[in-house]
Amino acid sequence: MISSTAVAAIALVSLGLVLTPGPNMIYLVSRSITQGRRAGLISLAGVATGFVAYVLAATAGITAVFGLVPPLYTVLKVAGALYLLWLAWQAVRPGGRSAFEPKELPADPPRRLFAMGLVTNLLNPKIAILYVSLLPQFVEPERGHVALQSLLLGLVQISIAITVNALIMLGAGSFAAFLARRPAWQRAQRYFMGSVLAGLALHVGLDRSGTAVARP
Repeated sequence: MISSTAVAAIALVSLGLVLTPGPNMIYLVSRSITQGRRAGLISLAGVATGFVAYVLAATAGITAVFGLVPPLYTVLKVAGALYLLWLAWQAVRPGGRSAFEPKELPADPPRRLFAMGLVTNLLNPKIAILYVSLLPQFVEPERGHVALQSLLLGLVQISIAITVNALIMLGAGSFAAFLARRPAWQRAQRYFMGSVLAGLALHVGLDRSGTAVARP
């Protein structure tokens, strides 16, 4: 149904995005450091629910885009490439803030932790644009069943995002202390991820493959 190339590509993009500091990472790291790992895991459950909501909504939307207005694929492709370039710049720009410099957060009960994780993800523009502009890059209409392809690729992204966020969150305290003593490592991480994202943006932007109207 989906090619190994598409899986590898979405996995690489997902890894690059989840390692690029954003609202989700900053919130989860801050919560884990200030209130403990259990609070971080509850917050992560809310974030995961937000991912599922986005992928279900995007699956229906992507099917409509391919089926009704195929030329919009080009618009999505350009938007996705530009967005990757913007993320690359955010990773390497002077004065960029590390996610491991979290702000203080008040202690909250489990229900609020879950809700805040969910809202943080749903209001995260990086995630919204990921599903609207980037996910279609890896769907191959000639294989049919665009909606199912989108769902499976979305599940790949969710698996990577949740796994990496969980590992970062669980080790946040130790990693924050490590990076605080080694600013050169922070810069190296930012430049590495910026280079990966810029390379992916060029690949997406220069890809001339066309698309056909998807069959249901």
